Amino acid sequence: MTMMNPVAAARKGGIAGLYVLALKRLNMLPLSLAQLASRLAVAHVFWQSSQSKLASWPTTVQLFTLEYRLPVIDPGVAAGLATTAELSGSILMFLGLFSRLATLMLLGVISTIQFLVYPQNWPDHLLWTAPLLLILTRGAGVVSLDYLALRFFLRER
Repeated sequence: MTMMNPVAAARKGGIAGLYVLALKRLNMLPLSLAQLASRLAVAHVFWQSSQSKLASWPTTVQLFTLEYRLPVIDPGVAAGLATTAELSGSILMFLGLFSRLATLMLLGVISTIQFLVYPQNWPDHLLWTAPLLLILTRGAGVVSLDYLALRFFLRER
């Protein structure tokens, strides 16, 4: 594949030619770069959240009791489940290990927050959901333990 220089592209197609050239160059970026960035971004958000919960457990339980008020489930149990999901999900996401399972777990946390706690914060929830959908549908990418495990498993067969 030969690349046309920007000047030639501009002469040939003007702005449209430059746009097509830019798209071709962007298509050369590996998908794994987007997958890695998505995993790290989501892992960071949920790691920070889990750390703030663990910093003061009595405050966390009080928050689940007075503000979050999930129906049916005891606030202490809800706090434990949420913290466990955020902590384990962020670690698995960072490592790229069982990424699709971790994605489903974190999507469950986001859905709970969206529908039962803060429905008005849908822009934030959408920002967290979009990279998770990439990982759910395309996997963790080549910079992941999932990829290494799959290569090892396929080699052994």
